[in-house]
Amino acid sequence: MTAAVTPRTIHVSHSPDSDDAFMFYALAEGKIDTEGLRYVHELQDIESLNQRARRGELEVTAVSIHAFAYLADRYALLPSGASMGDRYGPRLVARTPLTRADVRGKRIAVPGPLTSAYLALRLYEPDFEPVWTPFDRIEDVVEAGEVDLGLLIHEGQLTYADRGLHLVADMGVWWFEETGLPLPLGGNVVRKDLGEELTATIARHLHASIAYSLSHREAALAHSMQYARGLDPAKADEFVGMYVNDWTLDYGARGREAVRLFLRRGHEAGVIPHAVDVTFAGD
Repeated sequence: MTAAVTPRTIHVSHSPDSDDAFMFYALAEGKIDTEGLRYVHELQDIESLNQRARRGELEVTAVSIHAFAYLADRYALLPSGASMGDRYGPRLVARTPLTRADVRGKRIAVPGPLTSAYLALRLYEPDFEPVWTPFDRIEDVVEAGEVDLGLLIHEGQLTYADRGLHLVADMGVWWFEETGLPLPLGGNVVRKDLGEELTATIARHLHASIAYSLSHREAALAHSMQYARGLDPAKADEFVGMYVNDWTLDYGARGREAVRLFLRRGHEAGVIPHAVDVTFAGD
């Protein structure tokens, strides 16, 4: 009698957000053939994932593109899974209308030192005092007057006006005006020690999961609503559409160029202390 073969388990880490839930829906719900691999999902906020990946703890994980600058020796970017801000992105907000010049020197609530939002803001305005704040509390601390401004990621990009807050700058709009490219915010990485064959299989499964969700949108959205943090279905659909789209299926040449330029600008500005060798799995 042949013994049953225990499937290889791959731990996949991502944020408990509606866009990531949408992206990983097919993997999480067994909608695609994973060729004998078993995926276990671990959900944690993006800055925690950034820090854990920096310690090499995670096999496959969502990370901020900024964080990849500190991971490139150990991880490669998977060609699928990008969150790109195509003329939209993290939004800098305040209690009253402000100009770009008003931002200099201010105390700004920021969702973490390795987030792409933080790097984008440093490129937009180098002179400010970051106040590290959990992303889901930034609107609260701005509204309460604990900081001068806040940099919003995730659903806060769509809800700040409901809180009476004013948009000062959209980092994705600013970046596009500067470069003509989308703003690379997040991606999925794979640890290089998994090897080329397993990496190629994981990359194929992730691409298939995203493609399945995009072609079964209603079911994938219903799954993602459990992580929508108060968004109504229409706004959840809008938010998912912002960050799961054709860019997510594959960065393409422009997406790859955007990643390399973003990290190079970060190095040139002195935010990232070293040049970054950007590698994509399979390239």
